[in-house]
Amino acid sequence: MSEIKDKVPGAIEIAETDILAAMKDIQGYIDISPGDFKEVFQVAYRHAVQRIRDSLRAADIMTRPVHCVGLEMDLMQAAAFMADKRISGAPVADAAGRIAGVVSEKDFLARMGLGTSVSFMQIIAHCLTNKGCMVTNLRNHFIRDIMTAPAVTAGAEMTVGAISALFIDRQINRLPIVDIDGRIVGIVTRADLVRSYHVTR
Repeated sequence: MSEIKDKVPGAIEIAETDILAAMKDIQGYIDISPGDFKEVFQVAYRHAVQRIRDSLRAADIMTRPVHCVGLEMDLMQAAAFMADKRISGAPVADAAGRIAGVVSEKDFLARMGLGTSVSFMQIIAHCLTNKGCMVTNLRNHFIRDIMTAPAVTAGAEMTVGAISALFIDRQINRLPIVDIDGRIVGIVTRADLVRSYHVTR
């Protein structure tokens, strides 16, 4: 499980810069009444949340070590590995630990000829009502045959806000974090993002 560094508080502390930024956002004369103070506080709080989110980087929230699938693994080995680690997807690494792609349940389903939105019960229903099982399409194939490549990756300094936007824009569930040489140093999943946003609520 990833750890969020000590710089991220459990409760947000409003800084003077947040208050000043909030006051600039409020148009007109400010009479310090309870209502106005509440408005200033709410706007300052939003600035504080944004400041903290902008200060959080991939390195602060990523999970490590990373469970990587080897580029030369066959699909039987990869499926067993992912089942053992209880993960639905993983980066694919070459022998030097560099990112080669990403593989997920969707890639397995696509190879089985099921598309990417099939449910587990649809698979069971098909296997029970048809001769043979769709899983046979996975035999004698390797990770490199089904992985998604090139992988969408990021550096350790990418902000949480930028990562969130990337998840939405590219419709991904996991983001391998790599160093300058393309070696995998961590991974940010949707669960990591949820945890990072929870501390800034």
